[in-house]
Amino acid sequence: MRPIAEMPSAVCARISTIFTDIDDTLTTRGRIQASAYQAMWDALDAGIEVVLVTGRPAGWCDMLARQFPATAVVGENGAFTFAMKEGRMSRLFAPRPAEAASLLKQIEAEVLAEVPGCKVAADQHYRAYDLAIDFCEEVPPLDRASVDKIVEIFKKYGATAKISSIHVNGWFGDFDKLSACRQMAPVMLGHELDVDCATFVGDSPNDVPMFTAFPHACGVANVSAMADRMSVLPAYIAPSRGSDGFAEIVAHILSHRA
Repeated sequence: MRPIAEMPSAVCARISTIFTDIDDTLTTRGRIQASAYQAMWDALDAGIEVVLVTGRPAGWCDMLARQFPATAVVGENGAFTFAMKEGRMSRLFAPRPAEAASLLKQIEAEVLAEVPGCKVAADQHYRAYDLAIDFCEEVPPLDRASVDKIVEIFKKYGATAKISSIHVNGWFGDFDKLSACRQMAPVMLGHELDVDCATFVGDSPNDVPMFTAFPHACGVANVSAMADRMSVLPAYIAPSRGSDGFAEIVAHILSHRA
């Protein structure tokens, strides 16, 4: 990973879309700081699309799409996209197996029985597709072996499982953050996804599909904390963590645009 200051001017000049994770990328200690919120507005005011790409639930994403400075919101690790278009909410959903809900209930019961200290995420009630297991958001942080055990149980049932900075998210269905962004771009943004004219900003293992596909992907400083869990790292890294790191990335991009 190279410092964000080394992202070339020519790359910055052609970036027209910023895709970004939320937790520990836009946020610091669970809150979006003023620096990141202003950076989102600065990007939009400069004519850059801002797309939130998160593991957070449908209920949250509906609100984010309505009230945040965002062009669109991809939620539950790619299960759907919400976007306000001409004052109305547009929604795009991925298919999922009919038995998904019952299988996730079985997984939930086994995880809670087999992994002491974890719990179902507090935002689970607002989810449409996945099961989120909290390993450090509202519980004391679990050790690596416990997190790996949660992933193992999901996979035993044939589910996809991804580790974020706070949750293990598991689901049934052939989608992830990257596939959703490819699917939603023509519908919600009006153009095909061109990764050479975009960047993705993230911090955790569930962002690896995006780090892999986006040659100009960026990480906030805390991406280093989970680097050993990632097969691919972003091309660039900000000096600061969370909100301030996101703001640094946006500021660098905007400073090289006419």
